[in-house]
Parts: sequence; structure tokens; C-alpha cells
Amino acid sequence: MKLIEKTALVGVLMTLTLTSCKKTSNDFFATGTFETTEVIVSSETSGKILSLNIEEGQVLKQGEQVGTIDSVQLYLKKQQLLTTSKAIQNRRPDVKKQIAALEQQISTAKNERKRVENLLKANAANQKQLDDANAQIAVLEKQLDAQKTTLNTSNDAITNETSGVAIQVEQIEDQLRKCYITSPIEGTVLVKYAEQGEVAMPGKAIFKIANTNEMILRAYLTADQLTQVKIGQQVSVFADFGKVESRQHKGKISWISNKSEFTPKTIQTRDERANLVYAVKIKVQNDGYLKIGMYGTVELK
Repeated sequence: MKLIEKTALVGVLMTLTLTSCKKTSNDFFATGTFETTEVIVSSETSGKILSLNIEEGQVLKQGEQVGTIDSVQLYLKKQQLLTTSKAIQNRRPDVKKQIAALEQQISTAKNERKRVENLLKANAANQKQLDDANAQIAVLEKQLDAQKTTLNTSNDAITNETSGVAIQVEQIEDQLRKCYITSPIEGTVLVKYAEQGEVAMPGKAIFKIANTNEMILRAYLTADQLTQVKIGQQVSVFADFGKVESRQHKGKISWISNKSEFTPKTIQTRDERANLVYAVKIKVQNDGYLKIGMYGTVELK
């Protein structure tokens, strides 16, 4: 009886073991590190940094102004261009006043022609007098057309010159806007590269910012694991806090590499380095505990 009971007990244990193994046979894990999208904010103009009110770890809103760069020379250049534009506009001729005299002469000549026509009907004038009146009107009208063309050409040239100055003013205004240091995204300041009083140059880094509200776990999967995942798939992510403590987060696969690569060199064993893997990115909402560079594990079912 004891032998039979022992045999039955072993059979039950083996069944439970096989059942447990079968339950988790479709589960596998991948590890990686947390990262986020980092943006390095650089100067777009040159000048002394007059103010820079940021500290590492400070949370900024998108578009928030955090500093200014000296813009006195740009402001003076803008004022000079506005004065030039005003002077150009003052040279614009008044077409109506310029042609008023000729129009009056034409009107008088037409009245004179009408008087000659009436005298001709009464046989008090001859045809030559009427021809002279018509010729005079024709000459005056040609003079009027020529003056109008000249004045319009002058106005067009002034308009084009004014437009050119206006474009230069817009360029200066764009440069003036670039003198304000703002945050391009909402996020946390990671590194501060410059200080108030330093001279900024185009391309010189001022600070680095990252959106830490949404973290990305970059993990690596083998070809066998790759067949069981797809973009948009929901997964469980465990962030490592010390040796035994971890926190579970919900994640979603947002990117799967189309190109294989060797296992990252952080894995030291030769066999694992020889394997080709595929990188994946998993988006995870940060609850305030996730940090850049922290290790994490993703459970895929």
C-alpha cells in the first residue's frame, strides 16, 4: 500500500509540473533599458546670454521662455530699416496731382475744339483751325499717357524697394524672436550647458530636455520571439528597483526594427553575442519612478 501511494503521489506531482510548464510555455521575457526622447536646445543667434532661468531637474512647459540673448544690435538694425522704408515712401509721387495740369489743358483744348466746330458750322472758321485743335488735343493726350506711364513705373519701383526693405525687417524680427530661449517640448531639464553672462553662438548647446512622462523601454528579441509580437501589442513591463524589488507597468510596442543586429555588448557571454536580435521599443507611461538608464523586463505572452 505504501509503494502504491508513493507511486500515485509521484504521478500527481509530475502532472502538476507538466501542467505548470505548459501554462508558461508561451511566456517569454526580454530585458532592456529605459530611455526617452531627448532634445538639445541650441542657440540660433550670437550674443551674450542676458538671462537663463533654468536648473537641472526643472520641469518646463512647451514654449516656455527661460532666457534671453542680447538683441540691441538687431533692434537698432530694425529701426534703421524702418526709417529707410519711411524715406522711400516719401519719394512716392502723387499721380493725381502730377497729371492734374495736363488734364486741365486737355479739357480746355476740347472746349476750344467744340467752339471751333460751332464756328465752322456757321462758316465763321475754317477746317485748318479745327485740325489744329484736334492735333493739340492728340499731343496733350500722348503727353498725359507718357506721364502716367512714368509715374506708374516710378511707383512700382518704390513699391518693390519698399517690399525689399519689409523683407529685411521680417528677417530681423525672426532673428529677434530667436533671441528668446524657449523650451521646444514639455519635459524635464536634464543638463544645463551654459550660464548667464556667457556668449552664445549659433549651434552652441544651452540645455538638454526630455519628456519623461512617457518612457521607452528598448529591448531585444530573438527571431523566434519576433514572430509572437506586433506593433500596438499590449505587454507587461517590470522596472527593476534593486535586487528583488520591481514595479509593474502597462506598455505598448510602438516600434520593431526591420534589421537584425548583434546582441548589445553589455551581454558578456560569447554565445549570446553571436546571436542576431531585433530591437523593439515599448512605450510606458511614467508614474514618477522610472528613470533614464534604468533596467527593465518585458513579459510577452
